[in-house]
Amino acid sequence: MKILVTGGLGYIGSHTVVELINAGFTPIVIDNLSESEIEVKERIEKIVGKPIIFEQVEMCNKNEMIQLFEKYPDIKGVIHFAAYLIVNESVTNPLKYYHNNIISTLNLLEVMLQFKIKPLVFSSSCTVYGNPEDLPVNEHAPIQPAVSPYGNTKKMCEDILKDTALANDIEVISLRYFNPIGAHESSIIGEFQDGPPHHLVPYITETARGLRNELRIFGGDWNTKDGTCVRDYIHVVDVAKAHISAVDRMINNKISEKFEVYNLGMGVGVSVLEMVNAFEEATGIKIKYNITARREGDVEAVYADTTKANQILNWKTEKTLTDAMRDAWNWEKELMNNSNLI
Repeated sequence: MKILVTGGLGYIGSHTVVELINAGFTPIVIDNLSESEIEVKERIEKIVGKPIIFEQVEMCNKNEMIQLFEKYPDIKGVIHFAAYLIVNESVTNPLKYYHNNIISTLNLLEVMLQFKIKPLVFSSSCTVYGNPEDLPVNEHAPIQPAVSPYGNTKKMCEDILKDTALANDIEVISLRYFNPIGAHESSIIGEFQDGPPHHLVPYITETARGLRNELRIFGGDWNTKDGTCVRDYIHVVDVAKAHISAVDRMINNKISEKFEVYNLGMGVGVSVLEMVNAFEEATGIKIKYNITARREGDVEAVYADTTKANQILNWKTEKTLTDAMRDAWNWEKELMNNSNLI
């Protein structure tokens, strides 16, 4: 069964492609390569031991999307990852995010309707919860005003997907990730970021290898256990496997609503300083850090109630925080030895 994977050479997309193949699916991988490297395709193939189907497609060009579906008329479902995702960049360049993230989703939906493709799994984010009133956050928590344009695009896309599903023959499962970290245990694929890191764990690993002089921690005066921001960190392979559970639910006609939402996290809040300590314990490497001013667009604390995903998707995390830190460090060492990805 062929499943279209948009943004399939990205961080979460590439890991999901591996898990799709492991589960017996045939992914059709598309990416415009604006945020990804073509070498990731070769790395996926090295893990799975066979070629994958890849097409370079610009989703904001509807004609390219139509041509793709004409070329692969037997696509049975879609997993939609493709989006810009850097919170602080979205604050300084909001139009880039609104244009890309919204138009690509609109084009995808219109072409899915044209070609009568029904199931869609959407890569959403816990950013839709904003600064939540209660913790842990479950799927019934009120959607707060977005604290960044990136978060707002995820909220807007969810609204578009829900309205479209209710009005048409499309079904959507929206997976709201908390904070994916780590890498494939083979160290062949992982989180690659061009230039300064945008997320905490790559910043930690680049500091550990000496590429950064120190880790900057944005704010030490938050109302949390140690003054640093609290997040729910989840191994990327666990996130990838949740997409397989979502696809299975849809193709086996188990979906009970035309638009379903599930949180993906470990269900535990971990502070930035606790993350530093976890890395040091997993690797034996000390991290030099400096606490600086708060960063615009950041949320104080958010972590998930994953009961719904555990019970309905029959999905649970299998990897620990130690696993994630070890795998992230092994991936960083792979980057050190591969100049093509640096």
